[in-house]
Amino acid sequence: MKTLLQALLLCFGLFPFTSEAQNRIEITARLVEEEKSLFIQQDIYFKNTSKDTLTELFFNDWAHSFSSKQSKLGRRFAENYDRRFHLASDDARGASKINSIIGESFRNLSFTRLEDAEDVIQVALINPLAPGETTQLKLNYNIRIPDAKFTGYGALDNGDFNLKYWFIAPAVYDGTWHYYSNKNLDDLYMAPTDFSIQFSFKKNYRFINELEQTNATVSAQNNYKTVYLEGKSRNNTTIYLRQISEFQITETDDLTVVTNITDDKVIAEREALIIDKISHFLVAELGEYPFKQLVISNIDYAENPVYGLNQLPDFLSPFPEDFKYELKILKTAIDNFIDRTLFINPRDDRWIADGIKMYTMMKYMDHFYPNLKVVGTLNRYWLARQFHLSDLEFNQQYNLLYMHMARMNLDQPLTTPSDSLIKFNKNIANSYKAAAGMNYLSEYLGVTPVEQSIDQFYLENKLKLTSSTAFEQILRANTSKDLDWFFNDYVNSRKIIDYKFNEVKREGDSIKIELKNKTKSQMPIPVYGMNKDKIVSKTWVDGFEKEQHLSIAGDSIDRVVINAEGFVPEYNRRNNYKKINPFLGVNKPFQFKLLQDLEDPSKNQVFFMPVVEYNFYDGLKLGAKMYNKTLLSKAFYYRIEPQYGLKSNKLTGSAGFTYTQNVNEGNLYAIRYGISGSLSSYAPDALYKSYSPFITFGFRTDDFRSDKRQFLTVSNINVYRDESDVITNDDPNYSVFNVRYTNSDPGVINAFTYDTDFQLSQKFSKFALTAKYRKVFLNNRQFDLRFFGGIFLYNDTRSQGDYFSFALDRPTDYLFRYNYYGRSENSGIFSQQLILAEGGFKSKLDTPFGNEWLTTVNTSTTLWNFIHGYADIGLVKNQGSSARFLYDSGIRTVLVEDYFELFFPVYSSNGWEIGQPNYDQKIRFIVTLDLRTMLSLFTRKWY
Repeated sequence: MKTLLQALLLCFGLFPFTSEAQNRIEITARLVEEEKSLFIQQDIYFKNTSKDTLTELFFNDWAHSFSSKQSKLGRRFAENYDRRFHLASDDARGASKINSIIGESFRNLSFTRLEDAEDVIQVALINPLAPGETTQLKLNYNIRIPDAKFTGYGALDNGDFNLKYWFIAPAVYDGTWHYYSNKNLDDLYMAPTDFSIQFSFKKNYRFINELEQTNATVSAQNNYKTVYLEGKSRNNTTIYLRQISEFQITETDDLTVVTNITDDKVIAEREALIIDKISHFLVAELGEYPFKQLVISNIDYAENPVYGLNQLPDFLSPFPEDFKYELKILKTAIDNFIDRTLFINPRDDRWIADGIKMYTMMKYMDHFYPNLKVVGTLNRYWLARQFHLSDLEFNQQYNLLYMHMARMNLDQPLTTPSDSLIKFNKNIANSYKAAAGMNYLSEYLGVTPVEQSIDQFYLENKLKLTSSTAFEQILRANTSKDLDWFFNDYVNSRKIIDYKFNEVKREGDSIKIELKNKTKSQMPIPVYGMNKDKIVSKTWVDGFEKEQHLSIAGDSIDRVVINAEGFVPEYNRRNNYKKINPFLGVNKPFQFKLLQDLEDPSKNQVFFMPVVEYNFYDGLKLGAKMYNKTLLSKAFYYRIEPQYGLKSNKLTGSAGFTYTQNVNEGNLYAIRYGISGSLSSYAPDALYKSYSPFITFGFRTDDFRSDKRQFLTVSNINVYRDESDVITNDDPNYSVFNVRYTNSDPGVINAFTYDTDFQLSQKFSKFALTAKYRKVFLNNRQFDLRFFGGIFLYNDTRSQGDYFSFALDRPTDYLFRYNYYGRSENSGIFSQQLILAEGGFKSKLDTPFGNEWLTTVNTSTTLWNFIHGYADIGLVKNQGSSARFLYDSGIRTVLVEDYFELFFPVYSSNGWEIGQPNYDQKIRFIVTLDLRTMLSLFTRKWY
């Protein structure tokens, strides 16, 4: 009898819970803190829940995604302009090493890492796995833990550990294998899994984890502590190890919350009340949390914060500290609550989970803070109330941030896989668009069908593999209205919403309206009858193709408005206003404001802003800019910028008018038409005037994450120069027809750009090609290579000097494209400014121009850290003389690449330059003071 009982227990031990439709993982792990390593023995019980017989299994080994700079994770960091991973040592990056995988009957199984995904393991089974059957695999492997500086998870500098995706996890099979590489998107996809873990570590650490701790033992021999954990229906288990723990435990009536999100300016009692308030709301909205503990960390929040004014530094923040703390807890608690209970493919089907998360957050804000504005406490100040931004409700910012990407023509369908999303869309815009869509539906269908569908979807699919298709089926069943427009156009496409009035007229007691749909989408839109700012009537119009006629009661209505409340995420609301009897045809009043503001679709806005600029001849230039640009991009943009030079005592300035036509389909994504002009001093006693009409075509690849761009610009530059006693200009006025093509593929590891430039004028015609390549090698050495080649097709300007010639080291900039601070200087500090164009030489040599052709090669490479060595070689050809070979070399110090650099010549065609007189005047510099150009350093990884 005893033998039979032991046999039964053994069977249950080998195949636990096999009747359940889920996997089981048993792990025995030991952390060796000094080596930053994990030694793991793992048993995986994989159940085939599909209808297919399986001959191989796939596993995610995301610890190994750190092993190579060429891994998909490494390339992802590079795409986001983050060099830290590329510059790190092998030990800092981490890796996993699989010692063995043993199947049933203790037979070794053959396994390989996928060629295009080294963090995915393919295991060949000896015996096919039939539907409903379970197989056991025993894995023995070691993990070298990566430095936490890359993702926030790994080994911290102070000896603590944050461990996520630290074990090998079976991929999901539902007729198709769902496996993919780690790309730092926090999106491992696992089926509901039961865990049993024994985790050993030094006893001076505190262990924080969501699973239920059933026991803990301490070894007297080696001072190691072992904790025993159990968990059912889990999809991950993150571990935090702390020598001095900052995690706090808050017991609520609904669940236990463990968090290290704290704020020294918020008292502990207030923190506990906030956590209790949030947990009660979540359970009331979503149902009981199926686990005892909810762990939320500051790393979780850092990965998915609430973007907005609440992120400003404390001295600028418009919100009190306890509210900012509440937002952090709320956002992170909602994210983890739903991620732990809804098992949706987070890479391919993320939008439904994001929509529920953000919609739940919006409901929380509407419930507890219904009157809160996005500017918070700043609204009590008169100055803040002068901005339309102060009228924006807190929840309206989500529409705004999604529309920011739509206006830039960078929005992507909600069904786009998360690894194909632009960072701004992945982190911000797409989740906000999903929540805005839920809100849009609740206005169109009524609140009840939408909230009922969310509740039903969550209740029926909690702790199960599910998808957005299940939500779609539930929502369609809960309404009689057609929802094809929502799932086909709003969710699954980039189609935008934009309606306008064609005609509005009063006929008796009614108002006859003709609406026009400006896009290909057919989504419903509300039309309002207004009396001043009061809503008199609201009529929903179902989507239509081109025009639609409707009639509304005209009593007390002085204007009609499309989408007056703004809950429809409409592309352009500025064309939504129509007065019944407009004065002089003006439907919206003009509004003049100091400083830029949020777009107010009910006003014609004009902004003014003081400007300060500098050049050597005008000195400090003070002026004002009049423009119409708001925080959201517009199709038509104008800028008029008069200035006064304090040194020259002359009126200067610039102006520009552009219209951008966005193209939503195909590789041609934008056409920009415009004209720009400027007036400024080019010499101590002379002004230049220029104006240029232009058209630019912008092209991109199908991959929105790619920074590859192509631009074709056709322009005509017209220049008029005053005569000068300092500068000889025999032909001061000229016009140049210019065709310029640029092909750009920037990157932090590999970058390649080339452009061609054709110019045609009355007295000359020229063609030039510039190509630039930059490479950061695996040993962290950087290499730069630049080529320039230019040739005159004809040139009748040689007798007038070299003003239009190719320049070896300092272009004359006769098209006035470059930001010279002293463009006509031949000596002094401003003559040492380097614009890396045309020849690109750094030394000033005795043949600085070529009036027939010029070709040069510029190179530089890393010597140590930010110190680089450079060398330039070139051939210069002038009429009547042979081509001259010239060269220079020296030291380049890169403070901020392409923005702040110094060049120290060493040896050139002039000889040993360091030993020559006035060496300080030979040093060249690159300095960029343009704020917009500098901001691109920080924004490029988001777009």
